[in-house]
Amino acid sequence: MNSPQFTAEPSSNDTVERDFTVGDVPGLRSPASGADRAPFKFDVIIAGCGPTGAMLAAELRLHGVRVLVLEKETEPASFVRIVGLHIRSLELMAMRGLLDRIREHGRQRPAGGFFAAINKPAPQGLDSAHAYLLGIPQPVIVNLLEENATQLGAQVRRGCAVARFEQDDEGVTVELADGEQLRSRYLVGCDGGRSTVRKLLGVGFPGEPSRTETLMGEMEVGVPQEEIAAKVTEIGKTHKSFWLRPFGAGVYSVVVPAAGVSDRAEPPTLKDFKQQLRAIAGTDFGVHSPRWLSRFGDATRLAERYRVGRVLLAGDAAHIHPPTGGQGLNLGVQDAFNLGWKLAAQIRGWAPDTLLDTYQGERHPVAEDVLDNTRAQMELLSTEPGPQAVRRLLTELMDFDEVNRRLIEKITAIGIRYDFGEGPDLLGRRLPDIDVKHGDLYGLLHRGRGLLLDRTERLTVGGWSDRVDYLADPTAALDVPCVLLRPDGHVAWIGDDQQALDDHLSRWFGRPANSPGPSDRKGREEYRAASSD
Repeated sequence: MNSPQFTAEPSSNDTVERDFTVGDVPGLRSPASGADRAPFKFDVIIAGCGPTGAMLAAELRLHGVRVLVLEKETEPASFVRIVGLHIRSLELMAMRGLLDRIREHGRQRPAGGFFAAINKPAPQGLDSAHAYLLGIPQPVIVNLLEENATQLGAQVRRGCAVARFEQDDEGVTVELADGEQLRSRYLVGCDGGRSTVRKLLGVGFPGEPSRTETLMGEMEVGVPQEEIAAKVTEIGKTHKSFWLRPFGAGVYSVVVPAAGVSDRAEPPTLKDFKQQLRAIAGTDFGVHSPRWLSRFGDATRLAERYRVGRVLLAGDAAHIHPPTGGQGLNLGVQDAFNLGWKLAAQIRGWAPDTLLDTYQGERHPVAEDVLDNTRAQMELLSTEPGPQAVRRLLTELMDFDEVNRRLIEKITAIGIRYDFGEGPDLLGRRLPDIDVKHGDLYGLLHRGRGLLLDRTERLTVGGWSDRVDYLADPTAALDVPCVLLRPDGHVAWIGDDQQALDDHLSRWFGRPANSPGPSDRKGREEYRAASSD
């Protein structure tokens, strides 16, 4: 590349544009002129085709954004690890018409017993039509999300890894490991906890390294199920990170504490599992014929920034934490839902000035909360007397509905309330899938657009109808006159006044189509020009 490689901190001679700055870290303008740069082949390049990257690609394609997803692995993962979709993720899948397809491949279980594996049932009356956990093999959910993205028009290239990139005032030039260069308007790193994009970007990833590790795998056993169940029950009284659970066809899911912290780049061996099973349970249960073996630690880290100029981070590239509570995949998918429509709005030219920055403003605190609750859960899994005493106390407190409900809402992400300013408690929260005329609410959100649900039948979305849908329904199951929903299903406004509505439409969806301002015209002209290249 002719331009200097991107670094997070520009020199004092770099020119910075208003839209190109996040916090106090500006993006880097390349000294090359626009005429010297390659044309845009894509609007967004996404590094990583896991659940977060695939979901983000689909969200962008709903708005006609040209997307390329780069996945360094040549083939999908061969091992079958079961992951869980929590309530909020299930709701998001329903919003895009994906839930029925996904549910066919999963197994439902009650939404309880998540927090630190404390065996308490979910409280009654959780405010969701999808108040359960859906267990599904990870390769299956990844394949379904990737398939959805490609059906919508996203391109996926496997065996392609980002080697380096440069960003300027108009876009990002991405260089692959084989030297090929690609040009896009934005780059999003969804490339996991060891994210190349984050490292090249120079974004700090503070937190704590692993202090303990746990072995996880699937394998066959050589003793009767009754013997296994008895031993697991006995050991489980003191070791909460220990189990053998039947997976079907004589295969068991095995989780056992590791002997210490090692290099996670090297997977454990069957010998490691046998050794630790004997050390803790007094028997190795005759384990053999492993399907896959892995390890995870309790490293907990959060990226200092989710955006630097035209490069953003999402999913594990932005945050890592122990899998306790099963929140990791869900957190990443929810990042994608928050980011997708905002980035699309920026590219299509109708985004308000600060819309893209609200991605970090909203999702960074959510990740902080997840990291804190996983830290707490890991402490409660300790076999030391102090943590065990706290665990017994919390177990008693969870008999109170308010405590149990708060923890379930935290783990399943249905308790999230973004800070949209003063207003009713519903403001900033997600709206459950309520009944509306001719069906359900989420069925109206499949296209990824905003929605005005008007019980007064007096309001209008006017010049925003190209990005916000409208439903007049006095019978809708709401106790407020009207709500404006963002594409991610969060309530952006509540009321019954047209002027107040227009103000909030402008806040979230930019200027109306019939009165573009200078920035709107510039953005649309740039999009049309890039699309014609």
